[in-house]
Amino acid sequence: MKNRAFLVLWTGQVLSQIADKVFFVLLITLLVDYKPLPGFENSMRSLLMIAVTIPAILFGSAAGIFVDRFPKRQILSGGNLFRGLLTLAIPVLPKAFVLLLLIAFLESVLTQFFAPAEQAAIPLLVEREGLMTANALFTTTMLGSLIIGFAVGEPLLSFANLAGNFGQEIMVGGLYILAAVILWLMPIKEKAVADHLVAVHPWHDFKAGLRYLQKNRLVSNAMLQLTILYSVFAALTVLAINLVEDIGLKPNQFGILLAAAGIGMVLGAGVLGHWGDRFHHKPLPLIGFLCMAFALSMFTFTTNLWVGLGLSAFLGIGASLIGVPMQTLIQQQTPESMRGKVFGFQNNVVNIALSLPLAIAGPLTDAIGLRAVLLSMSILVSMVGIWAWQNTRRVLQDVI
Repeated sequence: MKNRAFLVLWTGQVLSQIADKVFFVLLITLLVDYKPLPGFENSMRSLLMIAVTIPAILFGSAAGIFVDRFPKRQILSGGNLFRGLLTLAIPVLPKAFVLLLLIAFLESVLTQFFAPAEQAAIPLLVEREGLMTANALFTTTMLGSLIIGFAVGEPLLSFANLAGNFGQEIMVGGLYILAAVILWLMPIKEKAVADHLVAVHPWHDFKAGLRYLQKNRLVSNAMLQLTILYSVFAALTVLAINLVEDIGLKPNQFGILLAAAGIGMVLGAGVLGHWGDRFHHKPLPLIGFLCMAFALSMFTFTTNLWVGLGLSAFLGIGASLIGVPMQTLIQQQTPESMRGKVFGFQNNVVNIALSLPLAIAGPLTDAIGLRAVLLSMSILVSMVGIWAWQNTRRVLQDVI
């Protein structure tokens, strides 16, 4: 908090991520006011979700290429400014569903630039020894906004609606614009890109990023662990609907179980933020994967509410032992000229990892049952953790 530049970036992150969550709630809220496309009366919500999801899969890597070519401050501030203006444009545009889809799509495209620029900016603002603490704080606020943003979205929009017909759009757009102003004031020093390098060559840069990941196995191994981590959480969002029934909750209360996992991640990230240097030589990701595997397997025998919530929180703590150190390692090992490409590719892979389990977990549960799915996930997570730990040790020995 004594680092003014980092404090500005962190404040902009908090405002932007809360605005993202409330904007999504706003889109769902506005659907009743829009005339559907012919033949899609019952699919409006699904189409809206697709419009938000597709850019995350298609443009994640491309966004990272631009991040390496242009100043991070301009990307972070400009992206929020345009997202704010798009939100403010909603009330003045015709009430056509295709226009709402277009705004949702464009907002999501701009969001893809924010994530890699933000991750690439942290090592420019924080000394190497402070990266673990910085990433722990960012992980904490990212998960906090995920929990709080959706929870307060509807009350905030209802309160803003009291200010008039356009109060909701003004509030969300205002959050984006405020974040843009704050991020524009961020003092950041980064190497200037030569004029002849500013021209963007997407395919060439994409291949350069892949070559770097193939060459630096430590970074690619860390990215693989993060991908597995996000895949488990994506599957858990589907499985939680069935899990909560086993521990005495209603299906529509599945958010309570996920919130418990989020609280666990916040606690784990907080511990790493304060005392991460003491665990520097410990195999934190291995411990994290084994903790997650234990929690997943124990879910199959749990019928008590508090035990279920405790296991979910324990799973979250294990996840933080993977997410924070691996994100820190990627930042430490990646040179400044490659960070945008690497974090863009990471953003792309993570978004795909979040999407696939959502499609597979449900049908798989119907086919073999919830307990079999959870036990299979537990075994897979254990194997990945042990393999990743052994692979990392081999890579480090080769480097030495």
